[in-house]
Amino acid sequence: SQELCSALEQDHAKLQMEREDVEQRTQKVKKEGELLLKNLERQTLLNRDEERSCQVGERKMVFKGLVTNKEDMNKLMLTPLICYPLPGGSALITFEKAEVAQRIIEMKEHVVELSCGDELEEIDRCQMRVQAAPVDILLPSALEIGLTRSSRSILLSGLPSLGIPEEALLDKLELFFSKTKNGGGEVESREFLDNTGQVVLTFVQDGVAEPLIARGHIPVLIGKGKYELKVSPCMSGDVTNLPLQPSRCPRTVLLSGIPDVLGEEAMRDTLEIHFQKGSRRGGEVDALAYVPAGRWGLAAFTEDTG
Repeated sequence: SQELCSALEQDHAKLQMEREDVEQRTQKVKKEGELLLKNLERQTLLNRDEERSCQVGERKMVFKGLVTNKEDMNKLMLTPLICYPLPGGSALITFEKAEVAQRIIEMKEHVVELSCGDELEEIDRCQMRVQAAPVDILLPSALEIGLTRSSRSILLSGLPSLGIPEEALLDKLELFFSKTKNGGGEVESREFLDNTGQVVLTFVQDGVAEPLIARGHIPVLIGKGKYELKVSPCMSGDVTNLPLQPSRCPRTVLLSGIPDVLGEEAMRDTLEIHFQKGSRRGGEVDALAYVPAGRWGLAAFTEDTG
C-alpha cells in the first residue's frame, strides 16, 4: 500500500506539472494575442486619419485576383505572415516530418555534443543541455474589412518603365494631372503602392477624381512619349474584425538554454548535425535559425504547403 501511495503521489505531481505547463502556454498565447490586437487597433486609427491603401501592421496589403464566376466575387484568400520573437540563446528548428518534431518535443531535454576540437578540454564542457518546446502561434481565422471609396483619389496603372527614379516619374505625373486642360486639378499627394507598379494620386478638391475615373483610360504625356494609363477608383479599408485562434506549428521546435560557447555558424552546424541523426530520434532538417545569447531575432512563419 505504501508503494501504491507513492505511485499515486508521483502521478499527481506529474499531472500538476503538466497542468502548469498548459497554463503557461495558454497565458503566452493570450499575451501574444493581446499584443497583436493592440497593433491592429493602432493601425485602424492610422487608416482613419489617412485615406490610403489598406494596411495591417506595417505592411500594405494589395489585393489582386481574377474573378471567374459570381460565386468567387466575395471571396478573399488570406495568407498570414506571422512574426515570432526569438530571444537570445534559442533556436528554431523545422524538420521535414512532423513526427520527428513531436519526438524531439516529447524528450524535452537534449544533451548536445559540442564540435569544438581541442578548444575545450574538460569533458563536461564539451556538452550542452538544451530544452525543446512546441511553437504556439496565433492565426487569423477570418478577416473582415470595411471598404470606402475615396472621393479625391485615383489609382493609376499601366505605367511605363522609363528607367528613371520613382520621384522623377511622380513629378511628371503630378505635372500632367495638375493641369485643368488634362481634366485634373491641384494634387495634394502622390505615392507608389509597394511592389505593384501603381500610383495613387490624391487631389485637393472634390469632383476632380470622378470624371477621370469615368474615362477609364487616359493618354498621358510623360517626357517625349505618350502612354495610355488606366485610371481606377481608389479604395481604402479598415480592419473591422480579425478573430484569432491558437495553432501549433507541426514541424517546428523551439530550442532554448543554448550557451554562447561557439560562433553562430559553428553552433548552427552543431545543432543541425545533432538533431538530424536518427540515433538521437532526430530526422532531416528543413530549416534552422539560431540567435546567440545577448541578442534577439524575429522569425517569419508562412502557410505550410508541404
